[in-house]
Amino acid sequence: MQALAERLDEALRGHRLVGWQPIGFAGLKTVRPSPDEAVGQTVERVGRRGKYLVVELGGRLRLLVHLSQAGRIDLEQPPKTTRGGKGGVVRLRFDGDDGDDGETAVLLREHGTERKAAWWVLAPGDDGPLEGLGPEPDSAEFERLILEGDDRRRVHTLLRDQHTVSGVGRGYADDALWRAGLSPYATLASLDADQRRRLLDAVRGVLADGLTKERTRAGGLSEPKLGGHFEVHGRTGLPCPRCGEPMRRVSYESHEVTYCPACQTGGKVLADRRLSRLVK
Repeated sequence: MQALAERLDEALRGHRLVGWQPIGFAGLKTVRPSPDEAVGQTVERVGRRGKYLVVELGGRLRLLVHLSQAGRIDLEQPPKTTRGGKGGVVRLRFDGDDGDDGETAVLLREHGTERKAAWWVLAPGDDGPLEGLGPEPDSAEFERLILEGDDRRRVHTLLRDQHTVSGVGRGYADDALWRAGLSPYATLASLDADQRRRLLDAVRGVLADGLTKERTRAGGLSEPKLGGHFEVHGRTGLPCPRCGEPMRRVSYESHEVTYCPACQTGGKVLADRRLSRLVK
């Protein structure tokens, strides 16, 4: 999301929002202010908070965008008038450069079936869904949590909780725990000082490496997110990059956890309820 925000900032900073086209019925999550109130305002910057894109406008309004699991951003030059395919959510139109009548549009669309990609228009002083987000992984607050906290949840659960730490997610949680050599079932309260430091360094390391790789993206903004950059996430059955043993997974209703038994759990294969049902 950080790399995407940087690329959108480069494309949109200094341009005025000149119109918007609603596509998905439930995509807009706010009623007031109306998006019409943002029309005519200039983009001051595009940033990120957690997994949200934050478009700051000169009139002090902000636009938020959340891609969910399968959301994509397209830049259209010139803007199209279609509905953006089956998963279209909204099209935002911006004016061209000085002396250039050509407009640019930002199309938000979703490839998946959950239809959770969304956007917000926030008034000054309203943080909307940003209000409940936890600290960023590079913050001192997150460092204190990892090094001194006594949270008894599984570390994988803690890292995915956006109210505890914002912007990590499933893939980075898998990779961070693998780098740190920790079981996804370990609790923060059970870790010793060395394990806590390894975990903190691993979380920050996988995020920094992911950003570096994503900044090299040569294709369009709408290409799939960086699944190919992960070290172990989504690579069940493939050799562990460190020891060569086959990677395992634990399957849940909405996600999977990937881990190496040899590197992370002392050779123990973690219980997988979905697999257990198949065996029966």
